[in-house]
Amino acid sequence: MSLKQSVSLKLGQSLTMTPALQQAIRMLQLSTLDLSMEIQQALDSNVMLETEEPEEQGPDDAANQAEETRPAGEDIPENLPVDADWDDIYQSAPARQASAEDEALWEYRQANLHTPPDLHEHLTWQAELAGFGDTQALVAAYLIDAVDNHGYLQGWPELAERLTVDIGADEAQLTAVLTTIQAFDPPGVAARSLQECLLIQLDQVETDAPGLAAARAIVERDGLEALGARDHTALARLSGIDDADELATGMALIQTLQPHPGEAYGGQEAQYIVPEVFVVRREGRWQVQLNPDIAPRLRINPQYMAMVKRADKSADQTTLKEHLQEARFFLNSLRSRNETLLRVAQCIVEAQRAFLEYGEEAMKPLVLRDVADALDIHESTVSRATAHKYMQTPRGLFELKYFFSSHVATTDGGTCSATAIQAMIRRLVAGETPGKPLSDSRLADLLLDEGIQVARRTVAKYREAMSIPPSHQRRRQHA
Repeated sequence: MSLKQSVSLKLGQSLTMTPALQQAIRMLQLSTLDLSMEIQQALDSNVMLETEEPEEQGPDDAANQAEETRPAGEDIPENLPVDADWDDIYQSAPARQASAEDEALWEYRQANLHTPPDLHEHLTWQAELAGFGDTQALVAAYLIDAVDNHGYLQGWPELAERLTVDIGADEAQLTAVLTTIQAFDPPGVAARSLQECLLIQLDQVETDAPGLAAARAIVERDGLEALGARDHTALARLSGIDDADELATGMALIQTLQPHPGEAYGGQEAQYIVPEVFVVRREGRWQVQLNPDIAPRLRINPQYMAMVKRADKSADQTTLKEHLQEARFFLNSLRSRNETLLRVAQCIVEAQRAFLEYGEEAMKPLVLRDVADALDIHESTVSRATAHKYMQTPRGLFELKYFFSSHVATTDGGTCSATAIQAMIRRLVAGETPGKPLSDSRLADLLLDEGIQVARRTVAKYREAMSIPPSHQRRRQHA
């Protein structure tokens, strides 16, 4: 009897942990305004959550709570090349007077609207950083173009046949590129069926997650229809799982997955740009801080928490316990989002210190994998953390994605970022003699003189991306 009770307790915990993990992942990719709506909805629906005014506690209390809520086992290095202000995760506002610069920044935020990128732009950005060769990049462009608004790849058999004939891509190349794209954010994108979409997402779940084996068995063995009908008998027969608790755990995991991964990138209205991260230089060091205004400081209501009695099984007590559990999950998800965002931003600033100090031409090559390897997280986590997020720097307001660019080899065996090359091209075009504009070939030669070896067609691609007209059109403009 005691053995059975122990197993039941373990399964009960797993059913609550899996949705919490999914909630943390979903919150990470939310924009600032979406996060504000999420927080407000949580405050409205959960009696255990409340906002905490900064004057309700002293600096020592805030520091103590920040230390208590920091994840166990994660020690923060004391001496970092780039300082990360962890306290700004938990404090609601810095203790300083508003300056004219602050007011100008506020007006700038309010005056600027942006339309978030659609799914195809988001996938194209990731493809540009994937390190594809020329043929692979062309295949990736075709595949991304065939992804519909729900995130599914349409017409795969016909598309594969056409790519084989038109550009000479073999089956291995097509499969390799498709597999890479299916690992992009959002999870499950570019799947050719609902079954494949869910399996892709299950591949990204931690291998020791409760219910993973059962969920995979249900999906792989065509149990989705029975799952939709809640037919436990059919599910047990199809999946080969007789244990009711194990089957329920797998069903719960499947229900946390997203059957339409592209929906998060469709139909969004224009939003205000509010930076999630501030970067400032203090005493010769770059300091990274989370914007304290993007979310209110939350806590669990102590009065309601004191009313919770573990031994009481009444309906009111059950409701309080459920709200308490949900509140803890929400606070942990919010804390995880902030810490991941801060770590990613700190890593970006560390990699791009030259840009902050000298400008665009000093931008270093950086891809998602570089940050993922440095922080020991998945590339899709980096992609989620940078989607729709902005960083305010002394050089201006930039989307976090701006700091990523592909590698281009230099003549001395080093690398240069595409962003830096574009900045060089802008400089050369701005300094050209009126009436004698520089051709793309001449621009390539001048870049070679500076140690950057790029082909004429690459110069043309970068020039067109910056909306700079070709030389013959610029000649007419000067005439």
